[in-house]
Amino acid sequence: MTENRLTKLSLAIGLSIATTSAMASPQAFMSARSFAMGGTGVAVATPSTAPASNPAMMAADHHSWNDDFGLQLLSLNARAADEEEVIDQVDDIQDVIDDLESRISSFKQNTSDQQAVQNGAADLRDRLTAFDDDTMRANIGLGLGFAVPGKSLSIGVFTNANLTATVRGDVSNQDTTLLDAIAEAPDATAVQAEINQVTNADGSLALTSKGKILASAVGEVGVSFARQFELSNGNQFQFGLSPKYVELRTFQYTESVSGFEDDESDDDQYQTDKSGFNLDMGAAYAFGEEKQWNAGIVIKNLIPMELDSAASRPELDEKVRTLELNPMATVGIAHKSDFHVVTAEVDLTKKEAFGFEDDTQWMAFGAEFDAFRYAQLRVGVRHNLASNDDNNGIEEKTQFTAGLGLNILGARVDIGGLFSDADMGAAIELGAAF
Repeated sequence: MTENRLTKLSLAIGLSIATTSAMASPQAFMSARSFAMGGTGVAVATPSTAPASNPAMMAADHHSWNDDFGLQLLSLNARAADEEEVIDQVDDIQDVIDDLESRISSFKQNTSDQQAVQNGAADLRDRLTAFDDDTMRANIGLGLGFAVPGKSLSIGVFTNANLTATVRGDVSNQDTTLLDAIAEAPDATAVQAEINQVTNADGSLALTSKGKILASAVGEVGVSFARQFELSNGNQFQFGLSPKYVELRTFQYTESVSGFEDDESDDDQYQTDKSGFNLDMGAAYAFGEEKQWNAGIVIKNLIPMELDSAASRPELDEKVRTLELNPMATVGIAHKSDFHVVTAEVDLTKKEAFGFEDDTQWMAFGAEFDAFRYAQLRVGVRHNLASNDDNNGIEEKTQFTAGLGLNILGARVDIGGLFSDADMGAAIELGAAF
């Protein structure tokens, strides 16, 4: 091929993941500590991570070495699910298309190359058939924040963004039927007749199979306020609010393989956006003889928001999809001491899928074991309670996590890892606590 169309598809996949225009997702942002503890945080968040997990936790009692100031200088996490090695398939198909076009060109000069053309057509047919409906999903999150905790008034500032991008192959029966006809043609004359059905005037393959990219976006910046109240029974109650500015974005690009243009894939016509103010609200309750128990609840995005995607190519069966940012409620409970934290939490609401994803509603467990504040070992597991019988995304079921934290003279580094049958992920965070 003069211009390799599937190379353009591969590049557009990269653009959808790398450009800031689609750098967000409805999934809630997780700090590296939360990431390593199964995504938990509602009842165990530290001051710097509380604005994103549960603002009420800014006013909760913490260790003396992190109850004056908390800084989340940089927090980055990423997950990827590519069970069928979609990107590798794209690269392999690219080579086969190039090779088949070269064989067709030679066949037009010398019909003795008939078998080479038929073998190439059969190879491309088989690879396209295997590629149909295969899906890749990538999630990336980035966050910054700081908090000044206090019992009478805690204040925090935060900003975060997340990415969910999905890519899927959509192979047409027309392509596989025509390629099969070339592969099974009885003689050179029949091969030439079938070639004429599947090539353009310049000899390039006129494929109608499509590549689809769907990305959803939510970015937010806000402030958090929290206060602690002493109850008559001696227990402690914390309440927090996070007013914030939210921006939603969608990116949808569908194009036939033969017409895919990388310089158009990030055009404004494939994107939509919407912004507005929203609010998170959280509460926490410390109880027990030594206040060793803590219960928490957070409701995020109290104001529902919706954004429709662009459908710039309806002739290619590109349908409008709706990105929904609905109120999400999560409850959790934790037991803590100077040397450990054990927590469990569950989403009370389900996050509807956008793109080639599954709905999610997580039940999670996490633990942290502390070595005299200088080092922490973390583990976690979470399981998706949502039913996805009607969805066609990459399955999200049970995920296992682990991580480490290091604290030296107030500076800290947190790392985390995640794996499941479908996903692999990692997180890193730099910050400070005093």
